[in-house]
Amino acid sequence: MSTSAPPPSQPPQKLIFAPAGQSTTPQATQYHKNTLSLSQLSPSPYTQFHTWFTSAQTSSVPQPETVCLSTASLPSGAISSRYVYLKELSPSGFIVYSNWATSRKARDVASNPQAALAFWWAEQERQVRVEGVCERLTREESQVYFGVRARGSKIGAWASEQSKVLREEEGGREVLERRVREQEERWEGKTDEEIECPDFWGGLRIRPQMVEFWQGRDSRLHDRFRYRLVEGEGEEDGGEGKWVIERLSP
Repeated sequence: MSTSAPPPSQPPQKLIFAPAGQSTTPQATQYHKNTLSLSQLSPSPYTQFHTWFTSAQTSSVPQPETVCLSTASLPSGAISSRYVYLKELSPSGFIVYSNWATSRKARDVASNPQAALAFWWAEQERQVRVEGVCERLTREESQVYFGVRARGSKIGAWASEQSKVLREEEGGREVLERRVREQEERWEGKTDEEIECPDFWGGLRIRPQMVEFWQGRDSRLHDRFRYRLVEGEGEEDGGEGKWVIERLSP
């Protein structure tokens, strides 16, 4: 009986290995544009975010309002992420807008109010992470932003059953376009301002419990500062709690 070991299996072929942008070297891109220290930070993560966001707006960052929104469904724990636009920032949280009847994010939030946001501003070698609890805006609050949208976007909000399958045997894209035509007819003769916000569409406020500001540095030794909300502290004065700022290891 042979006791020789079987030949080693071949490792799976790598489709991508150690990419480094446009460089031909497998070594990661080094960051060196800025640094971040505690003395540069505002006591409030909202103020600090506004400072960084304004800097991104006035620099070469395209569409700095683009943000990855991640939600998770319970009880499975399955996570889903997608890019959306940040549309508002207030002392109560970060606000995005979407369909809350048929979308995957709507199902996730219905079972689990926790969500996360991640901004990446490559031109400034910065990212911001937000984790917190979600709450829907009222229809009246959502109407304020809905009122400034382009007419086509308003019609589209009414027409699209977001994330539902468009079956090719039923017409595929034509099903959506037919629904758009129906809504155009419905609102024909109405001004842009008279198109109402759908009940199923509106804002989602993420009330942060953690906000991290990340500044790229050489050798992956990045500057990271986390704002952590300590509930109960400061609430007796009518505040939401106390923000503690901590430097994190890269």
